[in-house]
Parts: sequence; C-alpha cells; structure tokens
Amino acid sequence: MQEKKEYEVTDVAGKLAKGFMKSPLTSVLGAFLLLMGYLALNIMPREEDPQIAISGGAVIVPMPGATPQEVENIIIKPLERKLREINGIEHVYGMAMNSVGIVNVMYYIGENREDSNLKLYDKVMQNMDKMPKGVMQPLIKPFDIDIDIPILSFAFYTKHTSNLDDADLFDKVRKVQQRVNSVTNVAKTTLQGDHKRQFNVEVDIGKLSAYHLSLGQIMNAIKSLAINVPDVKGRTDNGQLIIFGIKNAIESIDDVGDVMVANYMGSPIYLKDVATVTAGIDKQNFKDAQIIFKTKDENGTVETSEHKQITLTVAKLAGTNAVFVAKDVLDILKGFEKELAKDGIGYIITRNYGERANEAVNELMHHLVITIIIIAIMLVYALGWRESIIVTFTVPAILAITLFIAYMTGQTINRITLFAFLLSLGLLVDAAIIVIENIHRHLHSHEVEDREMDELLIEATDEIGAPTNIATLAIIMTMVPMAFVGGMMGSFMKPIPYNVPVALFASLIVAYIFTPYLSLKLLKKPEHGDNHGDDNKDKYKESEK
Repeated sequence: MQEKKEYEVTDVAGKLAKGFMKSPLTSVLGAFLLLMGYLALNIMPREEDPQIAISGGAVIVPMPGATPQEVENIIIKPLERKLREINGIEHVYGMAMNSVGIVNVMYYIGENREDSNLKLYDKVMQNMDKMPKGVMQPLIKPFDIDIDIPILSFAFYTKHTSNLDDADLFDKVRKVQQRVNSVTNVAKTTLQGDHKRQFNVEVDIGKLSAYHLSLGQIMNAIKSLAINVPDVKGRTDNGQLIIFGIKNAIESIDDVGDVMVANYMGSPIYLKDVATVTAGIDKQNFKDAQIIFKTKDENGTVETSEHKQITLTVAKLAGTNAVFVAKDVLDILKGFEKELAKDGIGYIITRNYGERANEAVNELMHHLVITIIIIAIMLVYALGWRESIIVTFTVPAILAITLFIAYMTGQTINRITLFAFLLSLGLLVDAAIIVIENIHRHLHSHEVEDREMDELLIEATDEIGAPTNIATLAIIMTMVPMAFVGGMMGSFMKPIPYNVPVALFASLIVAYIFTPYLSLKLLKKPEHGDNHGDDNKDKYKESEK
C-alpha cells in the first residue's frame, strides 16, 4: 500500500497553526493576551468623547480712547491682512470695540499647535513698526481649546443665612479653586459669575483737557502700580470716562489718588486732581450667575428662591482619565464641605463628565458582553457547542489585543472607540468561523481515521488561509480612507480607522493560532464504521490519544 504524502504547508495560516498547535506556550500566550486586555480596559484613560486639539489664538491690541470705527480702520483691517499671510490659517475674525481691537485666528485642524503659536507671534512682532501711534503693546493669547472644555462644574451660592457679599464669596471660592488646581492632571480651572474687589477710577474728561493730558498717560501711570493694564469702559452721563481694573495689592484709595500722572507748569499732577477714586468691586463685569431652587410647601404651592452663585469649572489634561480626575476633585470638595457650611456657602455639581464617561464605557462593555453571548448561542445551533466555545474565545482575545495596542499608542477609551469595537464585532468572528468550519468539514470527511489529528487541523487551517487573508484585507482597505478625512469630523471619528483594521488583523492571527490549538484540545476525530450491519451509517467514537 502506497504511503500517503505529508501535507505541505503553503500559507502563513498553516505555518502559524503548525508552530503553535502543540506548543506549551500557546495557553500562556492566550492567558497573557486576556490579562493585558483586562489591564488596558481598566488603566486606559476614559472620557465621554475624544478630546480634539485645535490650533488658534487671539491678538489683542489696546488703543486707549479710540472709537470702534477707528479701531477697525487702523488696527483690525491691516492686522487681518498681515495674519492671512501665515500658512495654515483657515479663518480670521476681527472685532472692534471701544479702545481695543481683537483678531482671532483659527488654524486648520491637524496643524501643530506649538508651531502655529510661534508663527502667529513672529508675524505680529515683525510688523510692530507698522502699528499706528497711540497703540499699546499687543497681547498675543494662544487658544487651548483641547483643555477649555470642562469635565466638572460646581455652582457655589450663598444661603439666606449667610452675611457674605459678592467679593467675600469670591475669596472663599478662590481658595477652593487654588486647591483644585493643584490636583494631578487638572489642566485649567475658571470662575464664572465672580466679582472681585478693586479700586475704581472715574476720570473727568474736562480736567484732562485742562491739563493737556491724554488717557494713555493716565493708564501708564496706573500701570506702574497695577499688575494688569486697566480696562477702559465707556462714558458716564456726566461726561466722565471710567477706568476699571486696578487689581494689584494697593493699600488704600489714597495710594491710588497720589499716583503722579505728569508735570504741568512745574507742578506735579496727581491722579486725584483729574479723577475720583473709590473702593468697590469690578463694575465693568456685568456677567452675573444665579441659581434658582424650587420647593413645594404643605399645600403643594411651588416656591422659588434665587441665589447669586459662582461657577467653578475644571478641565483635564488631554489623554488623561476623566474618571480619575473627577474623583480626585470631588474628594477635594468633600474636604471643604464643613468650612463652606460654616460660612453659609452651599454648592451643587452641575456637570460631571467623569461619571458620564464611566457610565458610557460600562454600558457599552455590558452590551459587548451580551453580543458575545448571542454569538455563542447562535454558533451552538450552527456548528455545535464545542465549536461555539472555540469561536467565542477568539472575540475577547481579539478585543484584548486591540485595547492593548490602543493603550500603547496613547488613545483613550470613549464612545467612538467602543463604537469602533462594536462596528467590527461582527467581522471579528469571520476568520475563526471559516477556520472552524473547514476543520469540521475535514473531521467528517472520508478516510479521516487514517490521518493524524494535528496534520488534519494544519491542512484545514492552511487551505483557507489565502482567501481569508484577501477578504480581510479588502475589508481593512474600506476603513483606511476614513483616516484621511479632514476637519472636525475626521478628528472626531479617527478611532474607527485606527482600531477597526487592528481588530481585523488581530482576528486573523488569533484564528490561525488558537482555533487549531483549541480544536486539538476540544474536538474529537470521528471514525467511520459499521452500525448494526448498515454500511450507509457512520458510527462515531472518540479517537484514542
């Protein structure tokens, strides 16, 4: 009898099956992959939506005493023309207001933020000699849009029993803000609706003209004591010009009034000679915030109470875990509860993206598990329970590989990432089903009892290698063009072309390595023989090991 020639492996599928099928390290590799996926799922930063970085900035040019029309003609329009010379700028927006002009610049998404900020600064500095007289030093303010979206916001309000005024409430909340800002991975904290203490200066326009002084001289004199350039705000009904914003730690009103502005005919002119100085809050800040509580009395009547409030917002660094950052900040707030209650200050959480991100991830993972169970049940009826176990194992193994690679490449787990997993879930089991189906066909073919189990599994895996590789590659190619979509949508949907091809490629490797290995452990080779004298029926029994 002629001895049957051993099957010659031709495809990478057969080579992987042959190399790992009897290796003692295959089970260790499977456990390692599942462990890495589990760790990546728990360590990988969680957020509700992808954090998109956008390049941009603003050029703020003060010109004291200028009208909006003057600012537009001599500042905004020339500056817009110069800024459009910068490569990569998508939009330029100019705003002209009393005594100040602002030009906002937005770069195309994908531009390097550091390079964009440097180009904006260079362009403004190169054209400083073309600035008109009376214009003060421009302020260049880059945008940090990727950290401007808060994940937490708190509304601090004074209760009816509290005697704190607006400035006192600001001081108390500012203390909390300072502590929150020191939390690891907190990028930015802001206060909205706050009112600070400051000295207010009302300049008499008539006295300015009498002493032949300009508003720029007044501002430069005050600037010698103040940290910030004073803000100029409109005219009063009696013709006075109000300057606000002296926010430095000046001792008293007299210190401000005694600031020397200029010399007139050999005599010093002080600020109190041309202006009235008062102590108060930042009157130019008209942004108030209120919180309204609704309660029902015994008769069912709805009563409302309004309280002034300050909103504290907290943003995180890009690529960090919103869940962990939110938890750390909430722990800080709990430590201030007794002190705030003693001062008659209450607070409520108005936004918690960390909690929402955690719930979204957990909910999608729950649905992912349900989907895997449904696939397993369907395969029980289609192939058998042993085959179903083999194919079902490949799904968490593939997702584990994908999650681990996503973690190593600095991605976060969010709704779009999990959507990519759900999108590819139906495709992940294709390779494993094809392999197990071909193995099942070989196991029930004629003369199967004359062949070794391992040779049969290698041949069955190798046969479908080439067509399965081509089919998977074709699906991957349909996802690749999505990676080249530009704009906001391209950046938002980028996890899909990044993770789906990785998951599909991992499905091939897992199918070629673990499907033959588990088939050798779980499946049994049937033997054909007589069954009560009937040659047309097959008798199955377990093969001898």
